[in-house]
Formats: sequence, C-alpha cells, structure tokens
Amino acid sequence: MAGEPAPHEFRLLASETVYDGRVLSLRLDTVAMPGGGDSVREVVAHPGAVAVVALDDGDGVVLVRQFRHPVGRHLWELPAGLRDADGEPPLETAKRELAEEVQLAAGRWSLLTTTYSSPGFCDEQVLVYLAEELSDVPRPDGFVVEHEEADMTVERVPLADAVQRVFDGDIRNASAVVGLLAAAQVRSAAPRLRAADAG
Repeated sequence: MAGEPAPHEFRLLASETVYDGRVLSLRLDTVAMPGGGDSVREVVAHPGAVAVVALDDGDGVVLVRQFRHPVGRHLWELPAGLRDADGEPPLETAKRELAEEVQLAAGRWSLLTTTYSSPGFCDEQVLVYLAEELSDVPRPDGFVVEHEEADMTVERVPLADAVQRVFDGDIRNASAVVGLLAAAQVRSAAPRLRAADAG
C-alpha cells in the first residue's frame, strides 16, 4: 500500500559460534534492530528433521512411544528422524526412517506440512509427510536398534482416536500434533497437497 514504510532489514552484524555439538550448534548473532541499535540473538542451528504420518487403508495411523530425556518422559510420536545424512533428500530420509523405526514402506507419499519447531531461537525445519499404501519391509541393512529406540513401542490406532489423544493432552510432540491434525483435515476436506519432493 502506498505511503507505508519499507520493512526493516534485520541485517546480521556479527556471528560467533559458542558450541558445536554432534547434532546441533549454538551461535550468538548480533542483529540490527528497528529504530536503531542492535541485539544479540542466541540461535540453535539444527540439521532439520522429517516425520511421517503412516496411514493404512483403514485409516489406522502408526505411532511410536519413546523416552525423551530433555522432558524426562516417554512421548507418543510419529516415526521421525534427523536430516543428518549428507546430501540425502528429505523424502529419502522419511522413507529410511519409516523402514528403520517401524519396518514399513509406502506406495504413495505426499508432503503434509513444513514447519519451524521453535523459530524464536532455533532454525530446525520439520517436513511432515503422509505415507499411504503401506507394506511391511525388513529394516535396512546395517541399521542397528540402539539407545532410546531399543525401548520404543509401536502402536497402530485409528486416526480419529489419535486426534482425540492430541486434545486429551496424551500426544504432545509438536510434529505428531501437527501431522495428525493435518492428516485428519486431509481425510475430512481433501485439501490440495504438495508433491512429496516439494520443499
């Protein structure tokens, strides 16, 4: 609209990495602020992740339950994983994680949502896929079940029940909440979905 001021450019003035770990790093960014001056922002750099709403022909959805140390409890989640394999496209990561975690493959894939988990301090982007036409497969060669995954429980429940569990507070993992509600919307309203290889 005419007469509106131009948007402020949040220029990066300086950046310092203060921690560089196996999965994530922490940096301090100095950013130019509106009205003058600058501010330091703590930024967690993350490789990103994928999650999969695996729906069978009867609208049963696959959930996994695993222990999450940062919150000190077991959480019900979708099959999911980090995008930590160099050069692996996210769809291939989703296919690999589905096979590794729940020994399933899918004949049809769509991209449900793309979200930033907590953009106030972290750049983690999660791509949530819809996987349909499910079939059983063995775990990929070389994959070893270890750590929290050795304690993982796999359950298949009706999608409607899973959605109710979101509202009951039983499912709290953000990707699972987003993915299950999006899948329910797909089933009730048939919105146009992006191709599986869209970003």
